[in-house]
Amino acid sequence: MTYHDVTIMGGGPTGLAAALSLEALGLSVAVLERAGAPAWAEPAFDGREIALTHHSVSVLKALGAWEHIPQVAISPLRQARVETGRRNHPLTFDTQGRGVDALGYLVSNHCIRRGLYLAASNRPNIHLLGGTVTRHIRRIGEDMTVVHTGGEIRSRLAIGADGRFSQLRRMQRIGAVMHDFRRSMLVCRMAHDLPHHHVATQWFDEGQTVALLPVNGGASSVVLTLPPDQIERLRMLDRDAFNAEIMERVGNRLGNMRLVSTRHSYPLRAVYAHRFVAPGFALLGDAAVGMHPITAHGFNLGLKGQESLAQEVAAGLARGEQPGSLATLRRFERRHRLATAPLFAATNGIATVYTRDEPAFRVLRQAGLRVADALAPFKSMVTEMLMDREGQHRPG
Repeated sequence: MTYHDVTIMGGGPTGLAAALSLEALGLSVAVLERAGAPAWAEPAFDGREIALTHHSVSVLKALGAWEHIPQVAISPLRQARVETGRRNHPLTFDTQGRGVDALGYLVSNHCIRRGLYLAASNRPNIHLLGGTVTRHIRRIGEDMTVVHTGGEIRSRLAIGADGRFSQLRRMQRIGAVMHDFRRSMLVCRMAHDLPHHHVATQWFDEGQTVALLPVNGGASSVVLTLPPDQIERLRMLDRDAFNAEIMERVGNRLGNMRLVSTRHSYPLRAVYAHRFVAPGFALLGDAAVGMHPITAHGFNLGLKGQESLAQEVAAGLARGEQPGSLATLRRFERRHRLATAPLFAATNGIATVYTRDEPAFRVLRQAGLRVADALAPFKSMVTEMLMDREGQHRPG
C-alpha cells in the first residue's frame, strides 16, 4: 500500500495535464496508465491532429509541455473554411484585424502526449506507473483506495481519465448519454503538390464529410467520415488505389496526393456523463465529455476541465478542504457542466444537420452557410470561440 494525495487513472493528455496542475499545488500525484512505459514515453503516431486554441497553448506552456514539442510539429491555422456540396458559397473565418497570425495551431496528438509525459517525468511529486491496470476502486472513510495490477494506492482524490468508453466511469456506477453517429472516421497524412496556405477545410459533401487540415512540410491531415464498412475498405486498400480514391473524393483540389503515414480509424460516438463527480472521485477528459470532432473542441475542453478542477482544488485547500472534498468536487462539476453542456448539444445538432443527405438538410445547410457568412457579428463571435484567447489581451 502506498499513499498519494491524488491518483489519476489514465495517462493520456488530460490525465498528464491534471497531474502537472495538481502537483503544482504541492500535492503528490500517482498516474496509472495501461500502456507500458516505453510506449507511454514515446507514443506512436495515431493519425489525430489536434487544433489547439490560444488558451490551450497557454496552458501547455504553463505546464512545461510546450517546450518539448518541436517547432516543426506546430502548424498555424490561418483560415478555416466550411463548405457544403460542390461549388457552393463557403463560410470562412480568419484572423484579419485580430492582431494575431493564426486562429490556432495544429499539433499531432502523439507530440502533445510526449510533451506532457516529459514535463510530468521531470516533476518530483508525480509518480508515473506504466503497464498498470486498475482492478477496483473503493472508498474507505475519507480515502479512495485504488487496487491495481501492481498493488494498492490510497489517496484523498481519485480521477478517471480513461477515455469516452471509460471502465472507471462504470466502476463508479456513473451513467452517460451516448450518441452513436453510425459513422467512422479515417485519419492519415498525405503529401500534395498544391500549397494549402495553412487553410483548414471542413467539407460536407453528399455521402461523406472531409476535413483537410494543413500541416507543415507540404502535407495535410485527411479526415474522412463514412459508414464503418467503407472506412475499413479504405483503410485496407493498397496505397496507389487509396491515393487515387482520396484525390477523387477531395475533388483534386490539392493536386497529386500521396499517403505518407499509417492509416487509423475511429468510431464516431459522443458521450456525456450523467455526473462528473462522486465522493472522492472525478471524471476528466473524454470520460466526462466525449465530443464529436466536428467543432474541434474536444481536446481543448479536456484541458479546460483539468484546469477548472485544479483551480477548485486550490480554492478548497485555501478553505481547509481536502482535495477529494465533495464540496470542492461539486463546484468543479457545476463549472464544467456550464462550460460543456451547451457546446455538446450544439455540436451534436450541427453534426446531425451537416451529415444528413436528405434534400431538406442539403438546402438548409447551403442557406445556413450563406447567411452566416454575411453576418459579421456572428462570424466574429465564432472566430473568437475558435481562437479562445481567454485571459489574453485582445488588440483593439
